[in-house]
Amino acid sequence: MALFPMAVITLFWKDQIGLSLADILLLQAIFSVATVVMEYPSGYLSDRLGYRFSLLLASLLGVTGWATYTVAGNFATVLLAEIQLGISYAFISGADSALLFETLRSQGREEEYLHHDGRMTAWAQAGEAAGAVGAGVLYAWLPLLPFILQVAVWLVAWQVCRQLRDPGVHRPEAIASHWREARDIARRALCDSPPLRWALLFGALLGLASFFPVWLIQPYMQQQGVPLAWFGPIWAVANLTVSLGSILSARAQFQLGTRGVVWLCLALTAAGYLGLAATGAVWGFAWYFLLTLMRGLQGPLLRLHIQQCSRRSERASTLSLKSLLFRIGFVAAAPLVGGMADRAGLPATFLAVLTGLAVLLVPLAICFLSAATAGKSPVAEETNRV
Repeated sequence: MALFPMAVITLFWKDQIGLSLADILLLQAIFSVATVVMEYPSGYLSDRLGYRFSLLLASLLGVTGWATYTVAGNFATVLLAEIQLGISYAFISGADSALLFETLRSQGREEEYLHHDGRMTAWAQAGEAAGAVGAGVLYAWLPLLPFILQVAVWLVAWQVCRQLRDPGVHRPEAIASHWREARDIARRALCDSPPLRWALLFGALLGLASFFPVWLIQPYMQQQGVPLAWFGPIWAVANLTVSLGSILSARAQFQLGTRGVVWLCLALTAAGYLGLAATGAVWGFAWYFLLTLMRGLQGPLLRLHIQQCSRRSERASTLSLKSLLFRIGFVAAAPLVGGMADRAGLPATFLAVLTGLAVLLVPLAICFLSAATAGKSPVAEETNRV
């Protein structure tokens, strides 16, 4: 997650490649399609071949994807790089969290998952923050330098993954058809288990709420006259607020309960979007930090809920299913959001996105909380049987 290019990548696309905001959101929609295609299959393969295998493959794809960026000069080359990175992130999704949960479970420390998931997310975001601190300066010196450094980061990531160990790959007895088994996992999660279904849908939509501003905040800051040298530190602070939210997630759950954390996340979402839409000052970007704080708070809590309601042999698959739903939503909405930003401007776009989110988030939050307090999912009884 030490993503050197992320703090300036929208500027790179606009100024070096010549993409419009509509092109950029379309590019990210295609990135999401690449992730969607591999998201659920990658989770299924992680459950069958091992979490370490998935993370090693993801690291190699990360190397090739960022290396492609160093020779990019048009939309097509950038698209090729994004497809490789999309597949890379698909293989990471679910595998890392499932590896953590199973490692703790094998040591009889399952109750510590929320704490360690928050720490894992915090370290990841701290890595992105560290990479972002000097990103603006690096970009101003040589636009390709952040991408060159990123290739080195993924080479190190591959070496780190070589040191990981699976706590044991669980292989279900005689599977007649992998396709049918993968389909049955999705059916159990989305149809047979209300706690899982609403957790997956609610988590995917909260992810979208924090994701749209990621691609809009850099042109927003550019419009507000924020100096380029500030972009890296601002991006670093944004990631540190995700870290803070992740670290506080377990404590917030203890103090406020699941219901309190859910409504706090909705309040932070509304305040963040309204602030960005209504503020025309150079410091208006600070409202974005509310959305990144929300992202940190909700992630560990929802992942814990999903892990607890999932079977041992289906954890990575189910977590990948959440990412799949998120990517499908982004594919559907991103071109519309990008086109609106180009035509109507960013303030109107922030208001429109908030309106759409509110219509969906509030009912989903109610359904999630009702299902979460009603009891365990039907499959949860088999969760701890190996």
